[in-house]
This record gives sequence, C-alpha cells and structure tokens, in this order.
Amino acid sequence: MLLFPVVNVDHLIQLIGTRFTQLRLAEMATDLITPNVLYEMANRCPRLQYLTLDFSTAMQLHDFTDLQSFPSRLKSLTLCLSENIFLEGFLRKVYTFISSVEILHLIGTYEKVEDEEEEVYETVNLHKLKQFLPNLRVVNLWGVPFVTDEHVEALSSNCAHLEHLCINYCTKVSGQSLKLALQRCKKLRSLFLAHTALDDKLVQAVEWEKTRIEELDINGTELSAETITSLLTRLPHLRWLNAAWLENFSDQVLETWMNSGAVNNIQFLNLDTCDLLNEPAITDFITRHGHQLLGLNLGGHHKLLEYFWMNMVPKLRNIRTLAMGIAEDCCPKVTAKIHVDQFIDCIAQNCSRLRRLEIRWDDETLRFSDKSSKFIDVLRMKCLKLHSIVLSDGQYYELVRSNFERADRMSAVRTTEMCRTGLMEYSHYYSQLLFN
Repeated sequence: MLLFPVVNVDHLIQLIGTRFTQLRLAEMATDLITPNVLYEMANRCPRLQYLTLDFSTAMQLHDFTDLQSFPSRLKSLTLCLSENIFLEGFLRKVYTFISSVEILHLIGTYEKVEDEEEEVYETVNLHKLKQFLPNLRVVNLWGVPFVTDEHVEALSSNCAHLEHLCINYCTKVSGQSLKLALQRCKKLRSLFLAHTALDDKLVQAVEWEKTRIEELDINGTELSAETITSLLTRLPHLRWLNAAWLENFSDQVLETWMNSGAVNNIQFLNLDTCDLLNEPAITDFITRHGHQLLGLNLGGHHKLLEYFWMNMVPKLRNIRTLAMGIAEDCCPKVTAKIHVDQFIDCIAQNCSRLRRLEIRWDDETLRFSDKSSKFIDVLRMKCLKLHSIVLSDGQYYELVRSNFERADRMSAVRTTEMCRTGLMEYSHYYSQLLFN
C-alpha cells in the first residue's frame, strides 16, 4: 500500500523496483503521475489491483506522449477529476490496459462549484471510456457536474455485469436514462440517486417491479408523494433505503408502502428529517416491522420525544444502528425535556446487538444528573458490540466519554460536530465504494 507522501519522483521510481514489488494499492497525486512512474509500476508491481490517480489539484498534466505501459491487472480504478484539466490525452494511452477493471470511481468537483451558471467542462470522455471497461460491476460517478442522462445511458450499453450504480450529486441527471439502463443491466441491485434532479414522470415510467433493486438512495431529491409511493410499492426486494430529507414523504406514503407488502424485506431505513411524517404513522410502522429492522435513522424529527422512544425501543430488539433526536441549530426548537437516564437504560435492556448510537439532543433538552454514570455503565456492559456513540457536545457528552475512557474505550464516544451516524456501512457495496 503506497499512501505516504513522496517528494522526489526519482526516489519513488527506485523504491518501486526495490521495496514495492508486492504493492496492491496505490494513491498518487498529480506530481507523481508521470510516464516513468507508471511504467515502473506496470513492470515491477504485478499484484497492484487498486489505483487512485488524483488530478483534482492539477494545474497541468505531464507529457504522456511516451507512455507505453500501464498497470494491466487492476480491479479498481479511481480518477479524481479537475475542473478544467482534460484527461483524454492521458486516457488514450491507457485504454488498452484497463479492461480488467471491475470498480470505477470518477470523483467530481461538486463541492468546488460556487456558481450554478459556471461553465462546466467534460474533462473525461465517458462515451469512449466505457468501451474499454466491459467488466464493470460497480460505477461511482460522485459529484461529476457534467454527467447527464446521456452518459448514464451510454454506460449501461456496455455494462452487462453492472451491479451498483452511484450518481449522487450529479445534478444534471433527471432520470430519463433509468428505464433503458435498468432494462439493460439485469444484475443491477443497488442504485444511488441522492441529490439528483429526478423528474416525477420519468421515475414513474420505469418498470421498477421488473428490477432486482435491493438498495436505493433517493436522499435530498424533490420527488412528489405520488412518485415516492409509486416507486417504493414496486420494489419488493428492497432491503436498504435512504429516503432522508424528502419533503413529500408523508404518513400516507408510509401507510401505502406498508399495505403494499413491499416493505416486508426492509432492514435498513433512513428517514432523517422527513418533516411530513408524524408520530402515529411511525409508531404503526415500528410496531409492525420493528422486529426486522437492523438500522434505523429517525433523526431530525422534533415530534419524536421520550414517550415515543420509550415505547418503541423494546420493539427494536435486533437493531444495530440507531439515530434519534434533533440538532441544536434545527427548528423548531424542542421545548420538552428528555430524561436520558431511563432512556439509556431502556436501550441497554432491549438492544444488546447495538453497534452504533446517535443522540442529537443538546444539554438544554437532556435531563441528567451525577447518577447518570450508573446507567452508562449498564449500557456499556449490556451492549458489548457498541463501538460508536455520537452525542451533542456538552456536559453529557463529557460524562459519557469519561465513563468509556475509564473502561479503556478511548474512541467510542464522539460529537455530532465531528461525526454523523449513517447506514452506508450496511450496503453490500460499502467496501467497494470507499475511494479515499
């Protein structure tokens, strides 16, 4: 694994031949991506399978005219794109070496775009790239600003083995390509569409009932209640769903989904900050399906307070990840007090398989005392698999952290400012989607 910074390219070339012959993973910045370095890696590192080439900070590329060799046994290739550096000249030299790649990451510049009207350059020719990648199983186009439905359609035409497609933060994708892509890619099980510009009519036109989709991410989209209902009720194999920040996910949507029977396989559910959901509908859902849930995020719901959770936690006996509460800076402000001691005791007595817990309420909302340590002791001893507790920074956080540190659990307790609990780790493709 090559991750440490190297300043001298000549020194790196020497090391590749003498120290890195068993290299399996390498991440390289622009300055190190030279013809000589790539040639040495191709010839001296026969076991290299995971390669990341970071062009995100590039001002200009090296001259690749003389590039004659490139690692040819790669399983995963990650390209971190620049806003205005075109990679076609470089890729033209490596196309014939990358047919073995199964996992492709193109990491875009979404976070750097300040003006929506700013001109966007197509720095990678996806139409040509896909012709040389016939074995792709996982494609992650994260935040690539120039990706449109045309690109998604082109990828699907040459990816018969595709199992996972992620186009999160590709804001020019409307869903026009989904129908044809799902017809072509029969093995597709996981589809991530977070923060895309999905169109209601285009999504409803897809024959979802004929797909094998098990994982779906529609976080932050603007789908209507009718479209969300149409989508969820036609996905009988769904086990993992991220429907956070959906303004139109209502009680009626949840009820219709339950009555359709398509919810029977759901194990991991993120409904963070779905403001139209009310306590009775969520109570009914957990009462009927809480036994099958392994991960649940109901953070951001100011209506779900102590009474709700004290009644619902006993129904979540198989839960591994649980998130609740509302952050300090969210509106409306929670005025009720949460008696956190009996709350923690309830979790300890009923959720022995818990691995991750997030409680977002701040000190002004939580009611605790000097005796709270006894309840934290019970949680620590009952939930032996618990390795992450995320709390709002304050006195209660300090109390919990000191308790765990006395038991030599140094990194278990974190703050909401530094960490957020999600369900991504339970995706079948989580390890393959990690790109830095």
